[in-house]
Amino acid sequence: MAEVLLKNIKKIYSNTESKNRGRGLFRKKKAGEEEKKINLQITDEGVVAVQQFSLDIKDNEFIVLVGPSGCGKSTTLRMVAGLEEITSGELYIDGKLVNDVEPKDRDIAMVFQSYALYPHMTVYDNMAYSLKIKKVPKDEIDRKVREAAEILDITQYLDRKPKALSGGQRQRVAIGRAIVRNPKVLLMDEPLSNLDAKLRNQMRSELIKLRQRINTTFIYVTHDQIEAMTLGDRIVVMKDGYIQQIGTPQQVFDHPANLFVSGFIGTPQMNYFDARLTLKNGRYFVDIDDLSIELGEEKQQRLKDNEVKEQDIILGVRPEHLVISDKGIKGRVDVSELMGSSCHLHMTVKGKDVITIVPTEGKSTDYAGKELLLSFDGNVAHVFSKETQKNLEY
Repeated sequence: MAEVLLKNIKKIYSNTESKNRGRGLFRKKKAGEEEKKINLQITDEGVVAVQQFSLDIKDNEFIVLVGPSGCGKSTTLRMVAGLEEITSGELYIDGKLVNDVEPKDRDIAMVFQSYALYPHMTVYDNMAYSLKIKKVPKDEIDRKVREAAEILDITQYLDRKPKALSGGQRQRVAIGRAIVRNPKVLLMDEPLSNLDAKLRNQMRSELIKLRQRINTTFIYVTHDQIEAMTLGDRIVVMKDGYIQQIGTPQQVFDHPANLFVSGFIGTPQMNYFDARLTLKNGRYFVDIDDLSIELGEEKQQRLKDNEVKEQDIILGVRPEHLVISDKGIKGRVDVSELMGSSCHLHMTVKGKDVITIVPTEGKSTDYAGKELLLSFDGNVAHVFSKETQKNLEY
C-alpha cells in the first residue's frame, strides 16, 4: 500500500540492446506468420519504447495499463519493478526515489503471465519460498501462507505440485506467492492471458474480491480492454509509447480523447462516418446524408467553450447506439449474428463496414440482405477532427 509516482519516464533501448533483446521488438518471424508491425520510434540512440510517461497512482488504487502489443505498457511495468533501467525521468514509491534501488529492495511483488512456479516444489513451498529467503520465522510463514491460500481458495491444493493443477489454480498460486509478502505494490503483467475465456471471467471476479480483501496498490497490464474496464479504478490507454488518455473506465468509454481510444475501448468497436459539424442559430448539429442531428447539451457546451468552428469531421457512433429508423443513413446488411438477447448486424454503409446491435425482444432477426436506415441520438455522437483525430469536445 503505497503511492507510486512516475514523472516524465522515458525508456530507450540502445540499438545493440534492442537487437539482443528479442522481446517482440525484433522478433524472428515464424512460418506462415505475417511480419509484426513495429510502430515504436527509432532514433540514433535506439528504439524509444516509452515516452514522457507521467502518472500519479494513489495509495490502494487499482491502475490498469492497456493498449495493443508493443505500446510500452509491459516495459513501463518492468521499470516500476526495477527489471528495466529508466533512461530518464523519476520513479517514486511511497515518496522515495527508487530509480537506482534494486528490485528486491522496492517492496513490490510481481505476477507474471507464465506463472513462473517451481515445478519441484509443492504449492505451500512455492508460496513460502520468498519468506524463507528472508528468514521469516516458520510460524509466521505458515500463518501467512494459509491466510493467502484461504483468500484465494487454494487451501486444499497446498500439498500438490504445479503439474497437478489447472491453469486457473496455478495462477491463484502465483498470486498467492506475491501477496504473502504483503507488498506495497502488486504488479501484474497480463496474468490471465493464458487462460480460456470462462476461466478469465472467473479470475477477473476473483481479482476484484482479492482487491477488496488486501490493502495493496495494484498496477495491472493487459491488452484486453474488457479486463481494463472491469478491473481498473482508472485506466491508462497507451499507443506507441505515449499515454493517450487517463480516466475511469466510464470516462474513457463515454468521452474518448481521440480516434484511437474510441476504437480501442468498446466491443464491438465504434463505427465511423464522414460527416459535417454545422452551426444553426448558435447550436451544433451533425449532418450526414438526410440526417441533421442536434448534439446534446453537454456536448454543445464543450464545443462552445472550445470555440469549435463548422468543419468536416469524423463522426463516431457505437454499435449499441445506432438504431433502425425510417429516416437516416442507408446501409445493406451483409451478415446477421444472433447473440441471444441481441443481434449484431454487419452492414456496408458508403463502402465501409458498420456494426449495429439490435435487441431481439422476441422478434424476427432475419435481416440478412435487407437495406436499412440508421439513426442515432445527439447525446451519443462523438465528433473527431479530420486533421488531428482528437475529440473536438476536449
